[in-house]
Amino acid sequence: MSDPNRPHVLAECPDVSRELLRRVAADYGRDAPVGSLTDHIEDSYGLDLSTEYAGYCIRNPWGKASGQLSMTAHQVAEDIDAELGFVVLKTVIAQDESGTQMMRDWAIKESRMLAEPISGQSGETGWTISWKGRGWWLSFSEYLELIRQSRRLARDSRTLIVPSCKYHLPTAAESSWNIDEYVFTTRELLKAWHSEDFADDGPMPLEKDFSPTLAGSDRASAETQILEWLTTVPRLIREATPANDSIRLGLKVFNTLFDDDFQLAMLKTIHEADENRPAFHVYGNRLFDPNREFEGHHGIAYGGPDLSDRNLRVMTQFQTDHRDGKIGGQLIPWSATGNIVTGKMALEYALRGAASFQLHTFFQLPSRQYSLKTGSKIQKALHELYFHPSTGLIVWMHHLARQLDLDSSPIRFGDIVGMSELNN
Repeated sequence: MSDPNRPHVLAECPDVSRELLRRVAADYGRDAPVGSLTDHIEDSYGLDLSTEYAGYCIRNPWGKASGQLSMTAHQVAEDIDAELGFVVLKTVIAQDESGTQMMRDWAIKESRMLAEPISGQSGETGWTISWKGRGWWLSFSEYLELIRQSRRLARDSRTLIVPSCKYHLPTAAESSWNIDEYVFTTRELLKAWHSEDFADDGPMPLEKDFSPTLAGSDRASAETQILEWLTTVPRLIREATPANDSIRLGLKVFNTLFDDDFQLAMLKTIHEADENRPAFHVYGNRLFDPNREFEGHHGIAYGGPDLSDRNLRVMTQFQTDHRDGKIGGQLIPWSATGNIVTGKMALEYALRGAASFQLHTFFQLPSRQYSLKTGSKIQKALHELYFHPSTGLIVWMHHLARQLDLDSSPIRFGDIVGMSELNN
């Protein structure tokens, strides 16, 4: 790698046959979405896309990250129809039984979202979404109903529904954690997850959201405090549940304003946390710029090429440190997020161990950015991610099968995950 700040390991162009490129181009030029998309890709291209998220088997690695695109049953129904592997619901702000929310500053309604082009420090261009909102701003009972509705919609599909929550995180000036928030919110989420005839349907996957806006908050002003959050939160959620195996908790690790060494310290902390380790983690959501302005609001999160560059750089170093024994503990399964706008970029994350991908920005670009002219934006986005002739997942999985000497039929996505040989 010539530039350590841009640790991409895949070649500029895929090494695949002309026949494969011809077939992919024909699919890319379709006017309407492919029916039974995941099955079509396995049958036509010999790719097994099955993988796992939170210990659950999912049919493909694509998921929708928590945000304003997963706030309604209608949105979830579109996601299921498009065959997403999983959907993370909008992040609810925890409360105690009286309705008090210690993190209520994050329950801010989005007034407007704007998809904007953005250029990275490398000169590469991409997209970011600007908005002022944060977490779920409707009532807690409405969120619980969204869980129930989403579970009913997904009952006969292979799409996993995942609640997301932001619990109390004490500032340096606070001497204690609001345990009542953890107990009440966690138990109510579990009741909603296991409602009706879902009582014996396995542990609830749950993402604990460490919002990127924390990076600009006084709460995140001290490194020691953040590391304490990462070990205390899993313990409090575990202690709030009636059974130790009732939740599979994932920590959504955020990008701080500190340097890469601290990002590695956070990953080291969760891997070496013994009984307080999460079941999985998500890495790493948006960057934060305290000087960036949107509609008069100073300090907003942003994405684009700088985000994926940092994430790949950190996860490459993490792999090296773990292999060299500088970071202990078994590897925790993880889900990638951050500027995933091509199948090729998704596989950059997969090579570093990501078993699934969470997208948000790419699902809300202007319609002209997608080649498919009919269908939902989710279907249009997946069409790009799979079939683009130069950056799509299909051509790059076949490229990696050659590079890594994968001779299985079908080619299994799971065999690519964590194949760090290309990084050495």
